[in-house]
Amino acid sequence: MKNYISALFSLLLVLGGFSSCSKSSSSSGNVSRATGWKINSKDGGFQFNSSFKEQATPPGTVFIEGGTFTKGKVQDDIMHDWNNSPTQQHVQSFYMDETEVTNKMYLEYLDWIKAVYPPEDPKYTNIYKGAVPDTLVWRNRLGFNEALTNTYLRHPAYAEYPVVGVNWVQAAQYSEWRTDRVNELLLTKEGYLTEDALYAAYNGDVQGAFSTEAYINNPESVYGGAIDSLQGKLKKDSTSVFAKRSSGVFTPEYRLPTETEWEYAAQALIGTREYNNYRGRKKYPWEGDYTRSGQRVGRGDQLANFKQGKGDYGGIAGWSDDGADITTEVQSYKPNDFGLYDMAGNVSEWVADVYRPIVDDEISDFNYYRGNIFMKKAIGEDGKVKVLRDSVVYDTLANGRIVAVNLPGEIKMVPVGADETYLRTNFDRSDNRGFRDGDAGSSRFYERFSDDENNRKMYDSPDHKVERDSTGKLLRNYDKSNYRTSLIDDEVRVYKGGSWRDRAYWLDPAQRRYLPQYMATDDIGFRCAVSRVGSKSKTKNKTVRHKKRTR
Repeated sequence: MKNYISALFSLLLVLGGFSSCSKSSSSSGNVSRATGWKINSKDGGFQFNSSFKEQATPPGTVFIEGGTFTKGKVQDDIMHDWNNSPTQQHVQSFYMDETEVTNKMYLEYLDWIKAVYPPEDPKYTNIYKGAVPDTLVWRNRLGFNEALTNTYLRHPAYAEYPVVGVNWVQAAQYSEWRTDRVNELLLTKEGYLTEDALYAAYNGDVQGAFSTEAYINNPESVYGGAIDSLQGKLKKDSTSVFAKRSSGVFTPEYRLPTETEWEYAAQALIGTREYNNYRGRKKYPWEGDYTRSGQRVGRGDQLANFKQGKGDYGGIAGWSDDGADITTEVQSYKPNDFGLYDMAGNVSEWVADVYRPIVDDEISDFNYYRGNIFMKKAIGEDGKVKVLRDSVVYDTLANGRIVAVNLPGEIKMVPVGADETYLRTNFDRSDNRGFRDGDAGSSRFYERFSDDENNRKMYDSPDHKVERDSTGKLLRNYDKSNYRTSLIDDEVRVYKGGSWRDRAYWLDPAQRRYLPQYMATDDIGFRCAVSRVGSKSKTKNKTVRHKKRTR
C-alpha cells in the first residue's frame, strides 16, 4: 500500500512539473500559443513586442477612465432648443488635454510651419496664412479692443492664455501636426531616429517633414527620402530598421474630442461615485448647485471665468469675483475630479461632431459620434501608398480662407468605395455626416429627391460659393435665396462649455451650440484628446469612493 501511495505521489509531482513548464513557456510571450513556434527568435521569423505593458500617457494629457453616463440636460430648457434630451451613453477610456491649447502651444506650431514651409515661397504661402488664427475676432463695432487684436496671440503676457480666433478646421490640423511631432520624438527616444532628425526639416537640412502614417506605411519616403541618413542607434550596419505599429512605440493620434467624450470628461461624475453608483447628477463640473466656492479658503469666489451679469465680466476693482475680464491663464481655477482645468468658463471649446438637434441613440450608444467620413490610403502603380512628395493640396473654405488639406510628405487619402462597402452591414458609404438626419433617406421627399430640388433638403441651409475667375481673383457668391429655412448643414460643428462672454447657464456641460467650421470667435478655443489602447482601467484595485484631487 505504501509503495502504491508513493508511486502515485511521484506521478502527481511529474505531471505538476509538466503543467508548470507548459504554463511558463506559453505565458512567457516569446512562444506562440497558436503554433508553439518561437517569437522574436534571433534566427528570424515572427517578431513582436511581447514586453509591452501599458500605454504611456501622451504629453499634456490626463487619463479619463471610460464608463456609462447620462448625456444631456439637467436644467430647464429655457432656450427651447430641444437639442440635448437625456440619453444613456458609454464612453471608452481616453486621454484629454489637462488644459485648453494655449497661445504658446499654438505659436510653437506656427513657428514650425513657418520654418519648414517658408511663406516666402509662393507654393507654401497659404500653408502659413491658413494656420494663423484670426486676430480680428477681438474687434467690435462699438468697442475698443485694438490692443487685444495686436497683442493677445503673440505677447508673452498672454502666453498661457487659451488660444482663440481658431476655427474648427485649424484646430483639427493642429491636432494632426501635434501627433507627428510627438511620435517623431518617441522614435528618437527609442533609437529609431537620431536627435538630428527632430530639427532636420526645421533647419532645412532635408526636403520634407516627418509624417506618422507615411513612416508606418512607406518609411523610405519620409524626410523627402533622406531617412536613411537619420537612422538611430538601432540601425544594423547598412540595414535600416523601422518601427511598425506592432512595435508599440507610436501614440494614437491627437484629435478633437467627440462631444460625448467632452461632456463625460467635463461632468467628472467619478467624483460622486460610491461603489458602482453615481450619487446624483451634477449641474457643473464641480459638485453643488452654485458657481461660488463654499470652502473656507476662497469662500464666495467664483469657480470659473464667466460673465457675472449685464456689464459685469469680473466684479469690482480690488475684489474681482473670478480674477478676469476676458480670458485668463489656464489652471487659474481648481480642476474637476478627472484633473481637467477650465471645463466650464474661460473659453468654449470645439469638439469633433457635426451638429444635429437629435442624438440618435437608437443606432449608437457606444462612443457616439456624428461626423464620420471613412477614407483609405491611395495606392500607386508600384503597390505602395501614394506620398505627396513636394505638392500641396489646398481647399478654399466658404468664407474664402485657403487652408492646406495635405502637406508635402503626407499620404494621399481618398474616400472608400464599392470595394470596401459592398455587402457590408455596418456602413455603406464614405460620408456619414448626415446619416439618418440630413441625407436623402431621412427627407420626407425621399424617392422624389433630385439635384435641382435644393429646397427639398432636410436642412435647407444657405449655399455660399467661392470661385476664382480667369485672373485668379476670388469671387464670393453669397446665397441670397429667400427660401432658406435652416443654418444646419454637414459643415456645422458643435462647441461646448461656457466662456468668459457667457452667463452661468452655459457652464452646464450638457449645453450644446454650433457654428460653421470655417468661423472663429474670441471666446472659442479647443483642447485635444487621444484614444486609449488596451485595458479600460490603469489599475484593478477598486475603492469605495473616488479619491479627491488636490492642487
